[in-house]
Amino acid sequence: MTLKHIKSKAAVLCAAFSIITSTSSAQELADTAGYSKFRFGSYGEIVASFKDYGINRFQASGSTKENRASIELPRFTIGFDYKFTPKWILGAEIEFEAGGVGSAVELEGNENGEYETEIEKGGEVALEQLHITRLIIPAFNVRVGHQVVPIGLTNAHHEPINFLGTIRPESQTQMMPSTWHETGLTVFGTFGRGKALFDYEAMVVTGLNANGFDRDNWIASGKQGVFEADNFTSPAYVGRLDWRGVRGLRTGVAFYYCPNTGANADKSQNYAGYGKIPVEIFTWDAQYRNRYLTARADLTYGHLGNSKAVNERNGRLPNASPYTRLTPIAKNTLSYGAEIGFNFGNVFSIADCPTLMPFGRYEYFNPQKVVEKPYTADRRLEVSKWTVGIDWFPLPNLVVKADYSMRQIGTQKVFGKGLYNSENEFSIGVAYIGWFFRR
Repeated sequence: MTLKHIKSKAAVLCAAFSIITSTSSAQELADTAGYSKFRFGSYGEIVASFKDYGINRFQASGSTKENRASIELPRFTIGFDYKFTPKWILGAEIEFEAGGVGSAVELEGNENGEYETEIEKGGEVALEQLHITRLIIPAFNVRVGHQVVPIGLTNAHHEPINFLGTIRPESQTQMMPSTWHETGLTVFGTFGRGKALFDYEAMVVTGLNANGFDRDNWIASGKQGVFEADNFTSPAYVGRLDWRGVRGLRTGVAFYYCPNTGANADKSQNYAGYGKIPVEIFTWDAQYRNRYLTARADLTYGHLGNSKAVNERNGRLPNASPYTRLTPIAKNTLSYGAEIGFNFGNVFSIADCPTLMPFGRYEYFNPQKVVEKPYTADRRLEVSKWTVGIDWFPLPNLVVKADYSMRQIGTQKVFGKGLYNSENEFSIGVAYIGWFFRR
């Protein structure tokens, strides 16, 4: 088999795999024709990083200056689709983060033969998707079950070949769950044609739990899942609309609204007497691709209603609770970013050149943009970050990545020194995606 044939087959695998998590309704409807009964696939990534800063930024000067290195398996995901009929489809996805979790029972000889249970791994195993889809017409379809919440660029398109660089953009992961998946009902479809071509999703899903909101990551840890059953007292409402009227361009807006995250608390009395605690998130993102370049941009604004009450209550959660209890928690948050990469071989018309894509990205994120009085924002959480690197695709669904990033801490300036020690990092990684078996 020639390299040309291998690349052609890989391209088909890569395109077909997007149905697992892609939010493009048109792509999803087209992909269902790629198999007759079932298919099995996977994606995963490995990252090694070399850093010049310590693990604790919350000191007078920020992180201490020290050289250290880490290596991790951010995620390994298995996906499966099964057609009961051409119109009724089961989709499932399991994700192993940081190598998964594990425990062991040991017989301690030096402790009089006592049994001791130890946690061996600190990762996570999550059922990221499990849903039934009913395809009706291109403009209207229904899905019920556990599924991705398409808020922001990275959640909507989170597979490792869909972002440049070794890790997901921090501006999209520091203030929201990533990958964000909830249980509920979705209607979706595509409508229009030509320059008036749109995809949409409308969802009613499990809402956030205010117990998990904290100083560092805003509402990200409010995603439920700590216990066997999630509270559905105050569901969340999600909408996304994408426009694809220009070849190679997709741009969209999304909205998340949970009327009262306090009603989803572990104990119903946690926020009794404090009033409602709503969360609203607005996002815009865009992506443009042609044979020469890939460009992306994103903007996220978040609002937490009644944040003063959340700070008063979360700071007094029991020590045994599985939450950080770090305050103050912001009323408003903001993040934005943009990246561009150039296909080296196509730009310079180099024949038979594997895809080499040098890129650059700038992002800003601040999970404490506005904090209600009497609390004050911590500037050590305000980050401006530059990343430059290169992605090499030996195959369309296999990528080797290398990048260098610099975080300026405590500044909103694109260029300039922050109030605290900067954080520099060099990383290399490998990622893949593909369907391995279908019939």
